Amino acid sequence: MHEPTLLVDGLDFGEGPRWHEGRLWYSDFHQHRIYAISADGAREAMVDMGDERPSGLGWLPDGDLLVVAMLARQVWRVRDGQISVHADLVDLATWHCNDMVVAADGTAYVGNFGYDIEGGRSNPMSATLAIVRPDGSVFAGPSGLDFPNGSVITPDGSTLIVGETFASRMTAFEILDGGLLGERRVWAETPGILPDGCCLDAAGGIWIADAGRGEVVRVVEGGEVTDRVAMPDLERPQTAYACMLGGGDGRTLHCVTAPGARAEDTVGVGGGAIWTIRVEHPAAGRP
Repeated sequence: MHEPTLLVDGLDFGEGPRWHEGRLWYSDFHQHRIYAISADGAREAMVDMGDERPSGLGWLPDGDLLVVAMLARQVWRVRDGQISVHADLVDLATWHCNDMVVAADGTAYVGNFGYDIEGGRSNPMSATLAIVRPDGSVFAGPSGLDFPNGSVITPDGSTLIVGETFASRMTAFEILDGGLLGERRVWAETPGILPDGCCLDAAGGIWIADAGRGEVVRVVEGGEVTDRVAMPDLERPQTAYACMLGGGDGRTLHCVTAPGARAEDTVGVGGGAIWTIRVEHPAAGRP
């Protein structure tokens, strides 16, 4: 039913795809840049992060770009090509920061690894979600999250749903006044699926990149999997790490893949890609 089509290749490790102003934006960890791609595959470098590793992306109401600076454990703000520190998360993030979703009012929710997942697997740690208000002030969100990763906000702005990668579940929080978060509940258990980057559709389903295999899956509340799409191989098998709905009608699913997550598999290799799939339901909510 779903046939992936190659949009672009040559990525080292893509992350944080976002549909914005008619183009797909994404970060590349190891190329240290943020790119935008038009529907015909033309790619433009939008931001050079220097030696920093970019991840999650989002926009403030005034149009300024927010980007997660993973290694610095900060959120940077880009205005007219100039970069400044929007928020410092070093007091909350216990390892690299990663994905982020930005609400309509500019409140950002930022996850972090919790611990060194490559070198410290013998001593795993949960993570605390960071809440960054539009003025850059930082608050501790829910703790005890098992690698908080891709996140979405429902169209009415009332609920944040966070993928806990190593717990194989999607966890929901009510969004309270001021962007703070209420009690958690399980939105869906995803046994056998490691949820990474994700996006919400107008029928209430969430498309999830499964970091444990080369698939994207669509899950509805309660955990039913309605769709599975395997990613094609390039020179090496591809694993899906993020996805985003976009296109003119919101029904093109952009899937970001790489041959692995370790630096030795990706830095300077250019072995990743972005694929497109036509799907039934259009984009909804945020990002």
